[in-house]
Amino acid sequence: MKDYRSNLRDAKRIVIKIGTSTITHQETGGLNLVKLEKLVRILTDLRNQGKEVVLVSSGAINVGRKALGFKTRPYEKTIKQACAAVGQSRLMMVYQKLFAEYNQIPAQILMTKYTMINDLNRYNARNTFNELISMGVIPIVNENDTVATDELEFGDNDSLSALVCALINADLLILLSDIEGMYTDDPHTSPDARLIELVDTFDKSIYEMGKNTSSSVGTGGMSAKIAAAKIATDSGANMVIASGNDMEIIESVLRGDNVGTLFVAHAVKNFDLLRYLNTGRED
Repeated sequence: MKDYRSNLRDAKRIVIKIGTSTITHQETGGLNLVKLEKLVRILTDLRNQGKEVVLVSSGAINVGRKALGFKTRPYEKTIKQACAAVGQSRLMMVYQKLFAEYNQIPAQILMTKYTMINDLNRYNARNTFNELISMGVIPIVNENDTVATDELEFGDNDSLSALVCALINADLLILLSDIEGMYTDDPHTSPDARLIELVDTFDKSIYEMGKNTSSSVGTGGMSAKIAAAKIATDSGANMVIASGNDMEIIESVLRGDNVGTLFVAHAVKNFDLLRYLNTGRED
């Protein structure tokens, strides 16, 4: 079998997506500062190695709802948007302080689907990413939940991270989740669920497994991650789903260790990002 994992060592431009469940304490919903500190340290070290890093971070709504006194995640759109408005600045303040400890400059980029749909906005967004990366900055990306509408929202940061990966021609996308990778069945309920280590082709069985397996917290279940994998791999990037329980998993992935589920890049000729904006699948 071809050693696809060893190729990950050479990844130069890397997008890392981290979900709400990965950076919060399950019991309280509060930020897990130990995890965040380790994440920031690892990302800064990757920059110090000469790699180019973009972080797609969830968590704004959760941070906002905690600050505003909501005991559970709200579902009413206006309340979620209010929580996002409060939480995004507070979340960035935490990132800013942690990155400052390592003399690393972060930047905030908030996006809506219109950023990708509109040709000029998409062109400007790509240029902004490239300019920040060339300056040694680590962009921190999230959906602009405060102004996103039902028709023009990504819906989950798995899709957003894959679209960002394609937009900036990244080599690798790492999705950190609350499970170790993609399984044949839901590992939370099925003792026979088996971890799939490698996916080098997409067929109906892959999509069916995504329907049967879910992430326990947040908006991005396994179906969303498979849709993200389709976008990333078609654009020419490898993608790995791995557990975010220990942030050192990022280093393991980049060493080529056999962790998580690797979706192998297979660049599609004349890749058109707009074709993936609605379903994440090419028809």
